Amino acid sequence: MTTNRPVALVTGASSGIGKQTALALVAAGFEVAGTGRDTSRVTPLQGVTFFDLDVVSDKLVTAVVQQVIERFGRIDVLVNNAGVGSIGAVEETSLAQAQGVFDINVFGVMRMVKEVLPHMRARGRGRIINLSSVQGFIPAPYMAVYGASKHAIEGYSQSLDHEVRQYGVRSLLVEPAYTNTGFEANSAKPDSPLQTYADQRHVFDRLMTEAIKAGDDPAVVAKAIVTAATDTKPKLRYAAGPMAGRARMLRFVPAWVLDKQIRSMNKLTG
Repeated sequence: MTTNRPVALVTGASSGIGKQTALALVAAGFEVAGTGRDTSRVTPLQGVTFFDLDVVSDKLVTAVVQQVIERFGRIDVLVNNAGVGSIGAVEETSLAQAQGVFDINVFGVMRMVKEVLPHMRARGRGRIINLSSVQGFIPAPYMAVYGASKHAIEGYSQSLDHEVRQYGVRSLLVEPAYTNTGFEANSAKPDSPLQTYADQRHVFDRLMTEAIKAGDDPAVVAKAIVTAATDTKPKLRYAAGPMAGRARMLRFVPAWVLDKQIRSMNKLTG
């Protein structure tokens, strides 16, 4: 089947931000292809066609992108939303665990882009929207691996945008702050926990739980994604919600002010 409506492919669309994004794009007039690792368990969403996909698999990424193109005739917008959290001190996190986070959060994005970009470039149009985080540009103590993965997405996405803009394709960033999605409950915990970090890690866990509970609704992030997908003159970055907008200002403060603020926010001593 082909369609005259714009087509969006959203990874990680079975819950949280991805689910709300899929629904918001449908409401904005898009045909939406959503992915999840096991869509047989997903409650059907009107206007969303689901495909099974694990973004760590080169073979599955290639197959699903081709299936979406064959079904709808094109892909106008790619939303790289699939991701995983990671909580724990650097010394408590094994390299294998860190590699697992990067395989989803960074290389998963790269796999999707490598498959979708030639199609967009050949058509002379398209938007790639990558989900970053405010922790993609500010320090993230006790979430260093996750923060590093989002820093990587920031650099990758900005560089990509400069490469493909001349071909009618844009690579854009959406930067949420704390979002009420159960992020902390689903994040990987340290696989080599150390007693020396236990007290501070427990403090961080409590602060994170409170921040997530008070965080933005996923629909707030979805709205920013739809704006990025539809803006006539798109911006490189979109802050998702008022908290993210305030955090963005930390880019411009003196280093010592940021340092003090990070330590105060995370109840760090010394």
